[in-house]
Amino acid sequence: MKTIRVIVLSLLVSFAGVMKAQEASVDTIMKHIRYLSSSRCEGRMAGTDGYDRAVQYAVGVLESYGVKPYYEDWESDFFTVERNVVENARMSTYFPSDKAQKDYVLGKDFACASMTGRGYADAPVVFCGYGIDNAIYDEYAKVDARGKIVLVMTGVPDHLPQSVSERYSTLRDKARVAQSHGAVAMVAINMSDRCRATEVQNFAYVGEGPQMLTFPILQATRWTGNAILADERITLDSVLSMMELFHRPCSFLLDKRISLDVNATYNPAAETGNVVGILESSDPRLRREIIVVGASMDHVGMQGQTCLFPGADNTTGVAALLETARLLSQVKDWMGRSVVFVIFGGGEHHHAGADVFLRNFPKLEWVDAFLNIEKVGSGDSIALMGAKRFPLLHGIALHADSIYTGYAKHDLSAMPQAEAIDFTRIGIPSLSFCTTNGRRYNHVPSDMAENIDRRMVARVATLFYHTLAQLCNGDYQGRSEDLRYERPAPKTK
Repeated sequence: MKTIRVIVLSLLVSFAGVMKAQEASVDTIMKHIRYLSSSRCEGRMAGTDGYDRAVQYAVGVLESYGVKPYYEDWESDFFTVERNVVENARMSTYFPSDKAQKDYVLGKDFACASMTGRGYADAPVVFCGYGIDNAIYDEYAKVDARGKIVLVMTGVPDHLPQSVSERYSTLRDKARVAQSHGAVAMVAINMSDRCRATEVQNFAYVGEGPQMLTFPILQATRWTGNAILADERITLDSVLSMMELFHRPCSFLLDKRISLDVNATYNPAAETGNVVGILESSDPRLRREIIVVGASMDHVGMQGQTCLFPGADNTTGVAALLETARLLSQVKDWMGRSVVFVIFGGGEHHHAGADVFLRNFPKLEWVDAFLNIEKVGSGDSIALMGAKRFPLLHGIALHADSIYTGYAKHDLSAMPQAEAIDFTRIGIPSLSFCTTNGRRYNHVPSDMAENIDRRMVARVATLFYHTLAQLCNGDYQGRSEDLRYERPAPKTK
């Protein structure tokens, strides 16, 4: 009996020693980020060859660490999303009197909205503020947009009630309004305070459909917006000041014309999917219980022949997930619960991949917790989102932080984010690993591997792994024996 106790104690000491020594490798994580954000993956838009190459890379890494496909093979959990491939685009301005053109550069001065329509236009320009035509604030009332290109700003004015402003918040909302007033195209000046005036943000989701197949939608940097309004009767900054001061529209016809041309191919139902794998425990008592970990893969794709938006920060979650698989494979023999790894597609489309996973996964009743990680390539500290709803899970992560990293912010009380929202909705304890004051390069061209805070990603990955390891060892009691999850109801548009 004494010999058995010595052996067990030795095993526990050995396990604790291995755990203490484990930390994420900066070099390995950066290798993943560099590949996934490279031109080989073409911006990883869901439903494209570039996305498929990124998935194949991730599958190869998972397999090398002993992760097996959860279903019959890796190619499963399919669904469809809209996809738009911008083949090329150009934009220039000129005064009709002298025809001297100012050409703007795709990716530097402007970008196409991800769901832009195709088409050519050479027309006068009318500035219509935020593109609102509501009865209490009508920016089209005193201008004629028929046959013209409408120039608007992104966002909505703060002084309008949400019931009004929410109908004009997306690019598609603004474009539909412009088209309804007879416009032939729209150029939106990026007014986001989350990027520099010389950069433009681009997101795959630009509002609900249907697609406006022959209506071009371009996004200009704030610098380009200033250039378009240069030599006009009023500058962009003056327009903003007047609108904020008087809470009245300031719409007018420009002296310039804009010439633009967009070639794009739209597919309303491009096939994509999730990657679902499992590292199965050998523990006879706990192996059927599951911890699910996940991160989103997709981004905004190519425009022209260039990967304008590499989305390196968007790959940090997947890179950390792959590193977690490596670390967990080293202690696989000590695992109690099994771990299901999910690389979600459709994250840019209201987390469509998470919704599909929860509808298809056959053992939801055995899922004890869900951890997700996303966009951790910059920031001041680690943010653990979920304390408000799941304090026990949050406490386990904070305890791991006190031992292994010491970078988590302790006074956050927030709900889980991204794919964890879907898991939370059906009662699965969930925790999101993010950073505070992060996303410094969110969806902009400078979101490159060179700008990633390597050590921050490694710290978050280390904490993510050690939290998962604690959940796997069997002490965590996150699921009541009576609890059985209901599958989510069908989504309605």
